[in-house]
Amino acid sequence: MNLKKEIREIPDFPKKGINFKDITTLLKNREAFNLVVDSIVSEFKDRNISKVVGLESRGFIFGGAIASRLNAGFVPVRKKGKLPAQVLSETYELEYGIDSVEMHVDALNKEDVVLIHDDLLATGGTAFAALNLAKRAGVKTTYFSFVCDLEFIHSSKKDEIKKFNPQILVRY
Repeated sequence: MNLKKEIREIPDFPKKGINFKDITTLLKNREAFNLVVDSIVSEFKDRNISKVVGLESRGFIFGGAIASRLNAGFVPVRKKGKLPAQVLSETYELEYGIDSVEMHVDALNKEDVVLIHDDLLATGGTAFAALNLAKRAGVKTTYFSFVCDLEFIHSSKKDEIKKFNPQILVRY
């Protein structure tokens, strides 16, 4: 199955000049959805993943399914102000602005083996922020997976993420 054909592009969203990769069309196709989950689980099933960190918001959709199939816990990394308990916070740059993400301080520990998952790798800013949160929690072993990579976007943060050899299913 060609997953790229399952992803709709929305021009000029959220800002003029950005072609948004809309995975809701992939999500509604059970075969495509299961192919993504199966592919990621297959890649990481023998790596002793104890927690899957899903990045808000689309990373939650696949992240929860992946965590369940890996028999791992799920940790949401959310936008600032969305989590109710004490948090660690990281600010990062997007391809179209600046934002912050947060994670509960007790979500991860130094014994965890973590898979950070998001739907899209653009500048790498969000994923790098999640990596910093995991490091601050003491995590020593981290992996990454993404549904899509916007290969035409280059940044130092993305270069750092690429050193982890992330699993990427669709490249643009």
